[in-house]
Amino acid sequence: MFKVTTAVFLLLCSNTVMTFAWYGFLKKPGQSTDGTVWKLILVCWCLAFFEYCFMVPANHIGRSAGLSLAQLKVTQEAISLSVFVPFMLYYMGEQWKWDYLWALLCVLAAVFFVNREALMG
Repeated sequence: MFKVTTAVFLLLCSNTVMTFAWYGFLKKPGQSTDGTVWKLILVCWCLAFFEYCFMVPANHIGRSAGLSLAQLKVTQEAISLSVFVPFMLYYMGEQWKWDYLWALLCVLAAVFFVNREALMG
């Protein structure tokens, strides 16, 4: 169980870094990036390096703990949404919509179904 917890924690770190890499520069809409897109790409690539420093060990540890590829991927997607929604609401200032909750519940249902055998015995 410790390995699975470690893998989930590393996936959480990985998704936090990547969320800022992919979307953090969109904080100021309408801001011109003419001539600086290549700088944004370089910064994002640098952040992606750190994302991989978390993601690769997370997948390795999760797989060695007996998680299937489907379990790893669906868990990663659930973590991704769990990181993205607070980022979107609190950092980016987007408005809440109830559809976000329904979407998250669908992803959590997917987590349940890929882990059903392990959970139900």
